[in-house]
Amino acid sequence: MEALARDYLKRAEARLVIAEEAFKRGYYPEAVRYSQECVELSLKACLRMVGIEYPKVHDVGGVLEAESARFPEWFREQIERLAEISRDLAEKRSPSMYGIEAAGKPPGELFGEKEAEEALRNAKQAHQLARKLIEEKE
Repeated sequence: MEALARDYLKRAEARLVIAEEAFKRGYYPEAVRYSQECVELSLKACLRMVGIEYPKVHDVGGVLEAESARFPEWFREQIERLAEISRDLAEKRSPSMYGIEAAGKPPGELFGEKEAEEALRNAKQAHQLARKLIEEKE
């Protein structure tokens, strides 16, 4: 479990680096997409670390909430916020890649600097908390 958790966290960090670079270059939809992937991997690392098998979905916020008792108190205090971040970015995952095809809206019309900045800030927060949890558990 710990090896998988560490690997997920490392891969989440790689997504964060890519999201930051995309943001710097003005590729805002990509910054949102990679921020979502960072959050997903970070939270799945947390679940793995405490021995929880998560569903193969992009939003695991509900699992965090349902299994909150397995986490230390400092982390439990953050679960509601992490679940909110997970839900929000999971909803943006597909539109940040494909846009809204039925409406003829490409990703660039849906996600600008403000949305990308918020996604990146949230990804950093989720990753930081996941890193703290995993380091503490090791």
